[in-house]
This record gives sequence, structure tokens and C-alpha cells, in this order.
Amino acid sequence: MSVTDHRRLGVAAGAVLLTVAVTGCSALGRNAVGTISYSTEKDALVTVSNPLVTGCHRLGPAGAVRVINNTMVDMILYPGGNCSGGTSTYVATTLSDNIAPVAKPWRSYSLVH
Repeated sequence: MSVTDHRRLGVAAGAVLLTVAVTGCSALGRNAVGTISYSTEKDALVTVSNPLVTGCHRLGPAGAVRVINNTMVDMILYPGGNCSGGTSTYVATTLSDNIAPVAKPWRSYSLVH
């Protein structure tokens, strides 16, 4: 085997290893970097760090009356517990929102990805 053949073999082996590494990491869940903080009707403050980007997330049994999105991903708030029901509210990254005085608390959220 010549030097050129060894290099080709090394490049091919490196490409295979890189492909395996990327495939393995892509199966991991992606997280929103930062925190989501929310207040309940009884003024309890809850903070969630680095939530998963996928899926629907519940806002506790009492729901939330104020939400602060300190992640690098936008979020959508829902009045229903399964990311549905009624009018949703869009909260961009690093912003916050409060419910109107007569509105029901938000019960769930999803992240925009």
C-alpha cells in the first residue's frame, strides 16, 4: 500500500466516524437555552431552565398569569392544558407578557422551532 492509499483510507475512515457522530447527536433532544419564569395567581414564581424545544409544556396546575421568556427561542402560550383552546399569545425571546385582568391563566406553552 502506498502513502496515497493510506491517506485515502484515513479520509474515508474519518468521514465514516464523522457521519456516525453527527447521526448519534441528532437524536438528542434540543433545548432552548435560558429560562422561562412564570407567576401563578397566588404569586408563586416558577423558573424552568433550558426546556425542550419540542412538545407541549404545562404551566403547573394553577397556570400562569405572568410569563417571562429569557430563552433564545420564541414561545406560544395557550389557555388549555394541552397547547390548545381559546386564543393563544405569542411571546418573543427576552420579552414578557401578563394576562388581562378578566382573562383565565395560561395553562401550557410550546416553543417555536
